[in-house]
Amino acid sequence: MRTSHQFSINHPTPLTAAHCDGTTVHHETFRVEGMKVDALALPQASARICDDLDRGKSFSVFTLNLDHIVKLRRDRAFANAYQRAAIVLPDGFPIVLAGRLQGRQVSRTAGSDLILPLCAEAARRSLPVVLFGTTFSSLSGAARQLTSRIEGLEIAGAYSPPPDFDPLSERASESIEFLKNSGARICLLALGAPKQEVFADRCTREIEGMAFICIGAGLDFLAGHQKRAPEIFRRLNCEWLWRLLLDPRRLARRYLECLYVFPSVLLSGIGRRG
Repeated sequence: MRTSHQFSINHPTPLTAAHCDGTTVHHETFRVEGMKVDALALPQASARICDDLDRGKSFSVFTLNLDHIVKLRRDRAFANAYQRAAIVLPDGFPIVLAGRLQGRQVSRTAGSDLILPLCAEAARRSLPVVLFGTTFSSLSGAARQLTSRIEGLEIAGAYSPPPDFDPLSERASESIEFLKNSGARICLLALGAPKQEVFADRCTREIEGMAFICIGAGLDFLAGHQKRAPEIFRRLNCEWLWRLLLDPRRLARRYLECLYVFPSVLLSGIGRRG
């Protein structure tokens, strides 16, 4: 059953986050299998997103990893959405390594890690945020976490579509109307790939002046409904191993496919250095 609800919450405990001063952020880019990737660290990415909203047009922000590479090779709608994305961030160490092989200063910028600094920057600039995807319980829990940590953040609404949500269907038009009427400038999309990217791409053409940020399980992590890998796994770039250990039946095939494309991702960077 679809559940939607609109609310606004504010609590006094602030989050201190690094951000830019609103000036233009210059950064390097690199390519992975023909896809342009932006070498933006978390504070830079947060400032860039908010700066770009000043132009008044909608745009999408994706985070590239090996699983996405696998899906890009066989899903045309997904690939088209990626080609039209305004910002593509490096999520996953293989993508980071491909950038470093091209001589770029690259750090991992996962969607889950982007949520807090982006929302802190949005609060500083008075940009309302809407949460979309996952379950309404997760959305509510994430909203409470965000507003308790970030002073002045406005959550303009939350919308949890049904599990069989089709981003290109007529039924999805109802959720687009919800987003249009929310008054939000930033939408955090937690539908999982490729749904969230395809939906974000559609929204950029039907909604004015909103940024659509694809964050996967980020809101579930924030709400405590999914457990993210411990810090040691993330530092060792082994978050994938943690997930595999938790759910081998579902993820074993996915990671085998990722392993298959890994060499070509690295090879795509060789010869592009400079």
